[in-house]
Parts: sequence; C-alpha cells; structure tokens
Amino acid sequence: MPEGDTVYRAAHRLREALEGQVLVSTDVRVPRYAATDLSGQRVDEVVSRGKHLLIRVGDHSIHTHLKMEGRWDVHPIGTRWRGPSHAARIVLRTAEHEAVGFWLGVVEVLPREAEGLDRLGPDLLGADWDLDEAVRRTGSDPDRPVFLALLDQRNLAGLGNEYVNELLFVSGLAPDRRVGDVPDLRRVVQRGHQMLQANKDRAVRTFTGDTRQGRERWIYGRDRARCRRCGGPVRRGTLGDTPVTERDTYWCPACQT
Repeated sequence: MPEGDTVYRAAHRLREALEGQVLVSTDVRVPRYAATDLSGQRVDEVVSRGKHLLIRVGDHSIHTHLKMEGRWDVHPIGTRWRGPSHAARIVLRTAEHEAVGFWLGVVEVLPREAEGLDRLGPDLLGADWDLDEAVRRTGSDPDRPVFLALLDQRNLAGLGNEYVNELLFVSGLAPDRRVGDVPDLRRVVQRGHQMLQANKDRAVRTFTGDTRQGRERWIYGRDRARCRRCGGPVRRGTLGDTPVTERDTYWCPACQT
C-alpha cells in the first residue's frame, strides 16, 4: 500500500532520472491536461511531501498522488514497460529515460504557486520535520479517536492506514481511544516518525523486523489471526469522520486499550 515511504522512494528514483534533464516529450493521459506540453523544459526538482509527489518543470508543477494502486516506473528509452499501457496516466521522456506513472489516483499540472500543499502537516520524511508542531496538530481535538488524528494529513503528512494500525499496536492503544486520553502523544508521534525513517530505504516494508512474507506486520490485515504478542484474536472494524472516509482498523483487545 503506497504510504509516505513509498512516495519517498518514488521521488528518489524520479530525481535520479529526471532532475536537471530536459524533457523531450510529455504525454499526460488525463482529459483535462491532455493538451499540456512541457517538452523542451528542464526538470528543476522532484519533491515528495507526505503522500504527494511534485515534479517541478519551468513555471509548472506536476502533482501526483498514488492513492491505493499507483506507482511510478523509470525505464531506459527503448525498453519494455513493466505496466500495461492502458494504465499509464502520464509519460515523461528525456533523452535517456522514460518516467511512467501507472494507475495514479491524481494527476495535475499546476502553476507552481498553486501547488496547494500548505494545508498538510509536517512531513515525517521531510528535512523540515517538526515534532512539536506535529504533536500540537494531532492533539488539537482531544475528543477525536487517535486513529483518525494520526491518519489526518493535516496533522502530520505521510502516515497511511497500514502505518497507523501498526503504530497503535506497538503503542498499546485501541484505535477508538480519545486523543485526550493518550498518556504520551509525543512518544506515539515520534515512534511513527521512526517507523517511516526505518522503512524509507527498504525494498520490503517491515514493522516486526522480519522481512519474510507474512511476518512483516504485527496487526494490519490479520483479522481472525492470533496476536503475535499475546495469542488472542485480532479484531477488525472501521473508523472515519464520514462513511466515505472510513478506513479499516485492526487491533488486539488484550494488548490495546
């Protein structure tokens, strides 16, 4: 599942292939931007911001979001794509490489001044990570379930559903616990930062320290399985501010209170 570490690695790959290079051609396969042509312009920088990715070209920013299934691939010119052509939402070509965005949930070509990411909280993998500000934002609504507060990108940018479920398990917190009842919110947020940092350069994401298939997670996706810590049953539910924004929660009733 694409989360902040996935976007961070995608930005790194794109940076190596595109940054400082002139675009030979651009193919934006989104009706609203189909006529956009940035060929002949230089890619100034590639930036990840939480779950968002920005490719800054001239006066424009190409803003993409992976959502649930998206990915960016980089290919040497003339080699076969690793994804189907019908799933390609954008293709950027330089003299040596093609960068292809497959199944992307969001593709926008915006003026740089209209990137619109100021609403996001501190980026857990950003150079300007601010723990104090992230804790302040996350704790600003004491009655909100801690699961939703940590998942809210306006509080801190980069944690997704898998990370938040795993973070709450290792912190011993039930997903629906009120933020105001969390004994040490600062420690929880700091642990989330450490989790993302530990995984940002890994080919296989792990929360347990074990990268073997099926052993990487403590709790996420393991409903009806046994808790790895106490042996009790793992439960599954949903939480959201609205029915549309509901996300799956996983927890152990014995280990998380």
